[in-house]
Amino acid sequence: MDPRLARALSVLFHPLLIPTYLFSLLLYYLPPEVFSYPPEGRRLILLLVFICTFLLPVLGTMLLQQAGIVASITLDAQKERRWPLLLAASCYTVLTVIFYRMSFFDQLFYLLMGIITVSVYATLFINQFWKISAHGIGLGGGLGILVLLHGWLAEAYLLYPISLGCVICGAVLSARLALGAHNSKQVYTGFMLGFMLGISLWGIPL
Repeated sequence: MDPRLARALSVLFHPLLIPTYLFSLLLYYLPPEVFSYPPEGRRLILLLVFICTFLLPVLGTMLLQQAGIVASITLDAQKERRWPLLLAASCYTVLTVIFYRMSFFDQLFYLLMGIITVSVYATLFINQFWKISAHGIGLGGGLGILVLLHGWLAEAYLLYPISLGCVICGAVLSARLALGAHNSKQVYTGFMLGFMLGISLWGIPL
């Protein structure tokens, strides 16, 4: 794979962007009867997700870089990932609690955000011993959540995002291998762990 394409795929499908993509699908792809939010409410929800799951962790990592705690925002070294992952896990936890405590939000939001938050903590824990692929966990978790939603909603319209998700996962995981960011074991273990977490609520009624 061309290195430029591999880097572009790695950035476009960075693990911190997966929640924003998933909630975009929830709010704008699913039929209107699934959620009763007005257009302005949907935009505000998506903005909240983007700020808590992407913007704040990225800004925090940039501050850590300026403080000399991490050498690069790409976090290539395993030991540099601890504090950025802890920061991301904290932001994700706060958003999950907000979704849970405020009745304005549908219960589906905190269930899915809870799965995503657990995956971040799992990445943080495993990273203490082994450089597992965060891209693999994020993409596997995203695909698993799509499969979970298909099981809950049982509508054929989710088959298209699932099919597209499979293609994206294959492309991005190949990109991570092409860049030498991880070996195949780290990539595929991350993907399988993420997928299993994504479908972990299978069988629980919505």
